[in-house]
Amino acid sequence: MIEIAPLRVEHLAEMQEIENASFDAPWPGGAYRSELTTNRLARYLGGRRDGALIGFGGIWLMVDEAHITTIAVRPSERGRGAGTELLLALLVAARAGGAALATLDVRVSNVGAQRLYERLGFRHVGRRVRYYDDNGEDALIMTTPPLNDAGQVAREELAATMVRAGAPLPDASAFDAAERTASAASVPRGVQ
Repeated sequence: MIEIAPLRVEHLAEMQEIENASFDAPWPGGAYRSELTTNRLARYLGGRRDGALIGFGGIWLMVDEAHITTIAVRPSERGRGAGTELLLALLVAARAGGAALATLDVRVSNVGAQRLYERLGFRHVGRRVRYYDDNGEDALIMTTPPLNDAGQVAREELAATMVRAGAPLPDASAFDAAERTASAASVPRGVQ
């Protein structure tokens, strides 16, 4: 488990270091300064282990939608659950901000991230052709079902349970089963 808390301007240098190590076309430092100081839609959370910032993520809260703008984890910390914890925390922040669903864009080549997003309820709903400036790669648009949907909540609870136990996430079929079970349990009797 990592300690997750809101980020502030004094965290910019650490954020930029992680950003530069994580992406071939990183956002410039001024972009994050603006996100933290002037963008009223933006919320950024950082994850710390032993006091050091190891990753961060952000959302824009727009009316009833939370758009996940980024998730970045230090390369040395990848595969230890920090990305999952940050994504779960962003979904909690989305609900707290009144969002009914969450969306994101992901490179078509980033299959590992897509698998995580799918386990946590995101589905492919579209494609942005030549979206990324650095290489013209397409982005997949992904969105969750309603964040208050019983199946969505079950997916997140399963992931959170695994993270708390320090265990790897199970395969997609376990998440699908958790969603089916929760969805069936939420249907009022007589409607089935």
